[in-house]
Amino acid sequence: MIDQHFPFSAVAGQESFKLALQLAAINPAIGGVVISGPRGCAKSTLARGMADLLPSHRGDDDQILPAEFVTLPLGASEEMLLGTLDLQQVLNEKKVVFSPGLLSRAHGGVLYVDEVNLLPDNLVDLLLDVAASGVNRIERDGISHSHRTDFVLIGTMNPDEGELRPQLHDRFGLMVELTNQYSPLQRVEIVRSRERFDRDPAEFCAYYENEQAELISSIQDARERLYQVDCSDELRLEIAERCSAAQVDGMRGDIVWYRAAIAHAALMQRDQVELSDIDAVEELVLAHRRHAAPQPPQSPNQPPPPSKEPQQNSGFKRPDDSHRQQQDKSQSSGDWGSMAPQQQRTAEKVVLPVDKLEKSSLPAGKAEELAGKRKGKSVGGQYQSTEPSTKPDWFATLVSSLGQWPPANIRFKKQKQGQAALHLILLDTSASTLASEQFANAKAAVIEIARPAYLQREQLAIFGFGNNKVENLLPKVRAPKELRDWLDTLPAGGGTPMREALLQAQEYLQQVLRRNAQLEVRTYILTDGRSTAQLGGIELPGDTVWIDTEQSAVKRGRGRQFAEQLGAQYIALLAPAAQEA
Repeated sequence: MIDQHFPFSAVAGQESFKLALQLAAINPAIGGVVISGPRGCAKSTLARGMADLLPSHRGDDDQILPAEFVTLPLGASEEMLLGTLDLQQVLNEKKVVFSPGLLSRAHGGVLYVDEVNLLPDNLVDLLLDVAASGVNRIERDGISHSHRTDFVLIGTMNPDEGELRPQLHDRFGLMVELTNQYSPLQRVEIVRSRERFDRDPAEFCAYYENEQAELISSIQDARERLYQVDCSDELRLEIAERCSAAQVDGMRGDIVWYRAAIAHAALMQRDQVELSDIDAVEELVLAHRRHAAPQPPQSPNQPPPPSKEPQQNSGFKRPDDSHRQQQDKSQSSGDWGSMAPQQQRTAEKVVLPVDKLEKSSLPAGKAEELAGKRKGKSVGGQYQSTEPSTKPDWFATLVSSLGQWPPANIRFKKQKQGQAALHLILLDTSASTLASEQFANAKAAVIEIARPAYLQREQLAIFGFGNNKVENLLPKVRAPKELRDWLDTLPAGGGTPMREALLQAQEYLQQVLRRNAQLEVRTYILTDGRSTAQLGGIELPGDTVWIDTEQSAVKRGRGRQFAEQLGAQYIALLAPAAQEA
C-alpha cells in the first residue's frame, strides 16, 4: 500500500513558505529552510510534501530511489542518527557490519526536524558537521565507515517554546515566519480540503495529480536551467549593499542570497537574474540574519525618523510597552529615567572572593554529594571521572569476541562525563552604577568570573539591564579568553528594570535546560541593588550568586534582601582600595 500524504500543490495559502521550499528543492546548496510559526499553520504538511518535488537519485547499489522524507525525532540517539553496528550480523554471522542510520536514509531527500529549537546540543553539533561536509563518518564500536549524505534540512519551530540556537540559526539558508491568521473564507476552504483528503486520500491526490505533475516538472526544469543563469555585477553589488545595510554578520547571507536569486530566476524560466528575483527572496534570506530594522522609503522633505535601538538577537522576547510602563511606575523611587548612556573603563583589578564562589549555595550534604560526582579531570568544560566503571558493555564485548559466548574478555562501559556548565551573568548597566566607579568594578568582576570558565572551557552568557531595557550583550558561547576591551565599550545609563531582567533570565534558562536537562547552570547578578522591584515568584534554575557592587559602608540598596528573596548566595564586592582601608 502506498503511503499517501497531503499534496504540496493542494495546500492553501503560505505562499512564502512554498516559495522557500521550491527554491531549496531547485538548489539544495542554499542550505535548507527553517520555519517559525505556531501550531496549525501547515508546517509539517508542506515539509512532507517537499520530498515529492525532489528528483530520484542513485543508491549505493546503483538502484534509482525516490527521495525520502526522514523525520529526526527529538528523542533520537547519536546511533539512530549516524548509524551503528548491525548486532544481528555480529551474533549470527560473526561479522562486523555497519547498520545505516537516519542520515543514510535521508541522502537525496529531506531530513525533517520538528521543534528543531528543542533539539539536544549533541545532535545539533552532529548535524552541523554532516551538513557542512556532506559526508557522514563513523569511527566507533570497532568500525570505520563513511558515506555521502546530501539532504535538504527542514526545521520547524514554535517561537513560544524557545529560540533557535545561534550556531544552527545561520546554517539554515532561508527562514519563513508564519502565522495561522487566515480569513474566514480561507479557513472554510482549508477544512473542506482536509475533509476530502481524510474521506478518500487516493481520490483527493488524483484530483491534484496534474497540478502536482506540473509543479514537479517546473522544479526539474529549473534544476537543469540553474547553471545557465547569469547575474550581473550590478546586481551582485545590490545584494552586497543590502546585506551591509541590514548589518548581516559574515558572508553566508550574501552567498545564500545570490544562490536563492539564481534559483528564483530559473524557476521563472529566465537565464538572467533581475532585480525582481533579488526582491522576491530578500525576506527569506534576511529574516534570521538582519540586525538592523529595515527603514521605509523617505521623501526628500520628510525629517529623519528618530533613532531606534538596534534589534537584538537576544534569545528572549522583548517586553511590550504596557509591561514596561507598569515596570517604570513600580520603580520610581530608586531608579533613574532615560538618559544618554555613559562609558566607564573596566577597573584594573577587583577583589572577588573566588573561594566563596566555588562553594555551592546548596545545603552542605547535597553540595558534598554533587562534589563527589564531579571528581576527576576537566575535559572540554566537563569532568571525566578517573574511577573505573563496573558496568559491563555487552555490545562492545560481543563485537570484540564476534558473538562468541561466553566471551573471553568482558569490556566495561566508560565512566560517564559530568555535564558542561553555563555561567549566566546579569550585569546592571543603569545610571546608578556609575557612582563610585561601581560599573568599572562590576566589569572587572565579570573578568574574574569568566577567567576560570575559560580555563575549564565552559559556556558564558551576559545579559545587561539598564536604561529601561534588557539586552543580550553576549549570547551563549564558550567563555572567551579576553573580555576587557569589549567590556570597556559597554555604556551605562537610565533606570533599572530588575524584575524584568530576572524574568527574562528565568525564561532563558528554562529554554536552555529544555535542550539539555543535565546542564549545570549558575547565575551571577552584579548590581548595586538600587531598585524598588519585587522579586516574588521568580525562581532561577541552578545556583544563583548575588554580587552587591555598591561601594559604601551603609548600603542604600537592598542587595541582601533581594538575595534572600531569590535564595541566592550573597557576596559584597569591594574594590582593592576599600579592602585596604
